[in-house]
Amino acid sequence: MKELTEVFLWAAEEGFSHWAYLDCSGIELKEEVRRMCAAGVCGQYGRNWSCPPFCGGLDVCRERVSRYSRGILVQTVGDLEDNLDYEGMKAAENRHKRAFRRLAERLRLCWPELLALGAGCCTVCRKCSCPDEDCRFPEKRLSSMEAYGIVVSELCRKNHMDYYYGPDKVSYTSCYLLD
Repeated sequence: MKELTEVFLWAAEEGFSHWAYLDCSGIELKEEVRRMCAAGVCGQYGRNWSCPPFCGGLDVCRERVSRYSRGILVQTVGDLEDNLDYEGMKAAENRHKRAFRRLAERLRLCWPELLALGAGCCTVCRKCSCPDEDCRFPEKRLSSMEAYGIVVSELCRKNHMDYYYGPDKVSYTSCYLLD
């Protein structure tokens, strides 16, 4: 775990608010999360190559996740003017996604086979080519933790990381599986 000390320093350098060791044995992929995707909760089901059904069924996702024993959780926490501050939410989300991509690039130098699972759908392209054309950047495409069926709040709790930071706060959580 000593080498993760340096990864934690990189997470701080990239601007994440919080980071924690991730024990991959506690990752559960749940069908009920996938059902929320299929119900159109976020509107990306079948419209983004990184989302269900295109990111693979839960059996495929479980097989991918089972290759890893450890990783790191990262979070960006943003302040909001009130619980309807959409601009504040988007600003925190954008900061998180930029930091997430930068750290993923750094980590791939040490762990070329890492599995990076982000917050929300892939935003490499301004508009996803799905389903009309193939993905323009499959090597950069990133699925979300939810696309894989993960209940993010549960995974945070299992790994001693807060998920809720109080009123007028928003948090975005992602993870990197490293082995």
